[in-house]
Amino acid sequence: MRLRTKYILFVGIIHLVTLALTFIIFNDNKILFIASEVLVLLSAIISWQLYKELIRPLKTLMQGVDAIRDRDFNVKFLATGRYEMDQLINVYNSMIDELREERTKQEQQHFFLEKLINTSPTGIIILDLDECIHQLNPQALLLLGVEEQALLGKPIHTIFHPLLQEISRLSSGESKTVTVNGIETYKLQKSHFIDRGFARYFIMLEELTAELLAAEKKAYGKVIRMMAHEVNNTVGPVNSILQSTLQAHENSTTISNALQVAIDRNHNLNVFMRNFADIVRLPEPHKKNTDLHQLLQSTGKLMELKAGEKQIAFAFELSSTPVQIQADTLQLEQALINIIKNAIEAIPEKGTISFITRSWPKELIVRDTGKGIAPPIAEQLFSPFFSTKKDGQGIGLTLTREILLNHGYEFSLKTIEPGVTEFRIQFEK
Repeated sequence: MRLRTKYILFVGIIHLVTLALTFIIFNDNKILFIASEVLVLLSAIISWQLYKELIRPLKTLMQGVDAIRDRDFNVKFLATGRYEMDQLINVYNSMIDELREERTKQEQQHFFLEKLINTSPTGIIILDLDECIHQLNPQALLLLGVEEQALLGKPIHTIFHPLLQEISRLSSGESKTVTVNGIETYKLQKSHFIDRGFARYFIMLEELTAELLAAEKKAYGKVIRMMAHEVNNTVGPVNSILQSTLQAHENSTTISNALQVAIDRNHNLNVFMRNFADIVRLPEPHKKNTDLHQLLQSTGKLMELKAGEKQIAFAFELSSTPVQIQADTLQLEQALINIIKNAIEAIPEKGTISFITRSWPKELIVRDTGKGIAPPIAEQLFSPFFSTKKDGQGIGLTLTREILLNHGYEFSLKTIEPGVTEFRIQFEK
């Protein structure tokens, strides 16, 4: 029962009982009865006035409570001239002012934080209390390459994506560097904050590919230049001495043969170092309009003889419309030669290398039926000097990587199913 109802019932019952008691003296003393009735009437009027003064502040406060419940912090009350009432109104108005100011600060901070997250060059993923994806900023969507609606509300460990799978295995405060497809490298860092007494996690996702490649190229470039300098300084004079000695002993077959072996070895060493130096000295591509189909046909003819030695056939599944790309023809041809050469070497004997093109988006796929790439090897495919071949130098794919990166193309090399490996180049992002 509400307080107002209790008060009215209490006062009403008291006055009715008093009226009933005064009626007893009606026959004995009418004057006293009239005086009693007047007194009861005055008491009822005073009680009603007190009721209004007591209930009005409560009704006013209830209006304020309703406004707060509706998150309306603009409702304030004017002073009434009654001391007690004005005290309550002053307290309420001060509280509303502080709440409104605090709410404005929170909204400004929230707006600033949202803007910071959305414009951050670092990808940010925020999880909810159930570790489902609650929010992603544009950079995170760009790095993941997935539509936002495909991720929101889903538990992160249930989404099949190499980066999200790595993130799901991270503990709070832990960071990790992950390489995808042997090319793209990301730094993942997981942390948490407290929301309503519970830990909520957020992940920062940063691509390090460009920085790592630049640092890597700077490191091996310095080593290669130093080695090339030392080798060239040695090979030239030694060859000169060997040539002079060869001329002096041209009548001695044994000595001549031995000197020729030494000269040939010097030549091979020079070629070996030149191949390394080509990676460092690779010039900026001079792009021009290039017919991809024509380039594939000419490169295919060049490699046809080598493929024929292992009974490997070339299959061309070219798009019906020409694919024109902006490329340095000589550099891209060198990259294609390396890609085809690797495909040939991946097939033990008898197989097919398919060249597939698409006009939109412009794309080339070189697919081979070789032995495939084991997962541990896939992560290092494009690492400088890494090779699984007995006499490999690890130059071919490194040079290919440099050419494609300099052109701004996206590419990947992976085994998509047993016995089928694809080198995919996307000419447009």
